[in-house]
Amino acid sequence: MRDQETHGPDRPGSRDNLKRIAVVGTSCSGKTTLARRLAGALGAAHIELDAIHWKPNWELPSIEEFRTLVTEAVSGERWVADGNYGRVRDVVWGRATHVVWLNYPFLTVLRRALARTLRRIVTQEKVCGDNRESFRASFLHRDGIPWWVVRTHHARQERYADALRSGGFPHLSVIELRNQREAEALIHKLEENT
Repeated sequence: MRDQETHGPDRPGSRDNLKRIAVVGTSCSGKTTLARRLAGALGAAHIELDAIHWKPNWELPSIEEFRTLVTEAVSGERWVADGNYGRVRDVVWGRATHVVWLNYPFLTVLRRALARTLRRIVTQEKVCGDNRESFRASFLHRDGIPWWVVRTHHARQERYADALRSGGFPHLSVIELRNQREAEALIHKLEENT
């Protein structure tokens, strides 16, 4: 775990200071799962940006509508939000106190993408609001999640590294996690302090 705060790599700050957390990372890095667990450990609301962004039948809201919905969602005092939407980064990061960056290796993320996509197709689990994944959309379409991971993983890693080092959000404390073991250590540390 690489913690860019002043107090060292294994101390993500006081539990009370972790008020508003944005969990980011490439597609299929485990943002939503970690955000749910962080929210539970902190007694905070969980905000899934995918669920706000996608309407039924994979329809998209207007940018204005999306920004309004996200602004309302992050208006509270304690939350953990997950998602990679550049259109609302200023809204989410502007309110956040911390960013947890899941900077996982490509093969870890690709393995998760394949397993998650196959599971969702078989179980017909609802995702991104009220939608379902299909084999055709996932594997035969250029923008299917596994292909999306292959095409965007490295560029997104670089984009997050640049965004987090740019100084555009100087109030944010950044916690970089490089593998699942570091994520588990963070959750364990927070659960110990409840």
